[in-house]
Amino acid sequence: MTRIIFTYGLISGLAIILTSLAVIVTFGDHGGALGYVLGYLVMLVGLSSILVGVKQHRDQALGGVIKFWPAFLLGLGIAVVASLMYVAIWEVYMAATHYTFMDKYAAAGLAAKRAAGVTGAAYAKAVAEADEMRREYANPLYRLPETFMEIFPVGLLIALVSAALLRNPKILPARSRPAAA
Repeated sequence: MTRIIFTYGLISGLAIILTSLAVIVTFGDHGGALGYVLGYLVMLVGLSSILVGVKQHRDQALGGVIKFWPAFLLGLGIAVVASLMYVAIWEVYMAATHYTFMDKYAAAGLAAKRAAGVTGAAYAKAVAEADEMRREYANPLYRLPETFMEIFPVGLLIALVSAALLRNPKILPARSRPAAA
């Protein structure tokens, strides 16, 4: 089971990382609403390996039957490995870009406020919030768990759905192999 967790966790993490890098290269660090949608879509597709990993374990190791909790824990393990990979690669990306992400993110948010006509005390409040966000994000004890929590809830949801679906052996049943001649 550990092999399944690491294999599919690494596959999932790699798929998410490579696709996320493609999104960053295409849309930049701050793709706006489209960037968020694409980011979570990438996570959803990449974490679909949870379903594949649980199904493989059910079909090959357990004869086509798995209970909810073992399936959920297996999916959770895959989600944790993928999430940790995501965090590690994000830290590499942050170091490679000299930790400028939050400065650019805050500047883009403030520019959007200014373009929307926010001025005076409301704009000063937005500047103070952006400065606080920059200070918090500079601390790895804040940034690492926050990055983990970007992706892990998606994996948790997919693990729950996968366990609920795959506990029924009629859903995606194992294919029978033709008899050898």
